Amino acid sequence: MIEMRILKMMGIPFDKSKDGDIIDCIDIYKQPALDHPSLRKHVIQMKPSYNPTVEEIPTSEQSSRTVTSQIWQKKGSCPKGTIPVRRTQNKGLLSNSEEGYSKRKPSHYDPVKKPNDKETPLTLQQKNHSRAILLTEGYNYAGVKGDIKVWNPFVESDDEYSTSRIGLRSGPYYNFESVEAGWAVNPSVYGDRKTRLFVYWTADGMNRTGCFDLTCPGFVQTSSEIALGAAIYPISVFGGLPYQITLFIFKDPETSNLWLQYGEKTNIGYWPRNLFTTLSHGAECAEWGGDVYSSRLELSPHTKTAMGNGNFPDYISGNSGFFKRMRVLDISFNLKFPDWVNSYADEYNCYRAQYVGDYIEDPEFYFGGPGRNPMCP
Repeated sequence: MIEMRILKMMGIPFDKSKDGDIIDCIDIYKQPALDHPSLRKHVIQMKPSYNPTVEEIPTSEQSSRTVTSQIWQKKGSCPKGTIPVRRTQNKGLLSNSEEGYSKRKPSHYDPVKKPNDKETPLTLQQKNHSRAILLTEGYNYAGVKGDIKVWNPFVESDDEYSTSRIGLRSGPYYNFESVEAGWAVNPSVYGDRKTRLFVYWTADGMNRTGCFDLTCPGFVQTSSEIALGAAIYPISVFGGLPYQITLFIFKDPETSNLWLQYGEKTNIGYWPRNLFTTLSHGAECAEWGGDVYSSRLELSPHTKTAMGNGNFPDYISGNSGFFKRMRVLDISFNLKFPDWVNSYADEYNCYRAQYVGDYIEDPEFYFGGPGRNPMCP
């Protein structure tokens, strides 16, 4: 076990892990989140005020559930009182500004564009984003949870990315608030095409606020064990074990902070309620699924960036992106499968979504696609 140094200042490197990452152990009270104007006098909540319900895993799934880990953990972990922060590739240090390079591209919703399905919310019609998702709305949601199969999809260009994630959202299409967590292949943020754990938030539809991981002030990390943006290992391969991660975003009933739990036991940290106007009171929509960002969507030639593992939904063999044990936390803090769900894909010929709810013990959601193909030239 290699002993990691406690850093007095940001930017002092620890040894590289096998995947090339440099992990800094930063004093928890000197993390980037506390530079946010709304958090200057913020008192860090070290753990949730209650322990979220842990579900029993059905016997039929126990043999097929194989969780992942992070490569850097093979070298040790950060000491108590510090958090592991991945050194950004292009700047060496984290950005203290919300305008840093790791900010997600603005959404620029087109309110003139009509949904393909009259029951589909307009908020899903997002420029340069192609999604294949399962969503539920109509109630007030305090949390969202799911098991996500981990793949390493092809990403064609450095300015494109592919994610598989859970999310909560509130507000109108032009100024929504949202939090997300999952895995991503995002060369512009991480400098490579490895599959990495990510979180994301925005308070104004991605126009001026929000970013990935800890690359701008916002998300407050408390765990010394999990590094946001670090590579996930191992990755699922067809015919092999179905490696997956379990993520749970939930509202703290006392503080209204939105916590993120990893693997049903590790509370990574939280989005403080001060970041949001409506989301901290409950979400209008919960989502599971994939998202491809590219400037070459709905164009010919279409991007080849894949979603899931690049295959269309395959509920027979599981050779595609999928979610299992999908749950919402209702306003009474009951963890359950949602009362109503709807699957949706922006570009059916490029990426698809398939909900399977009949004749199985627990509903499942399959999604993905190759991008450019004979049906999506």
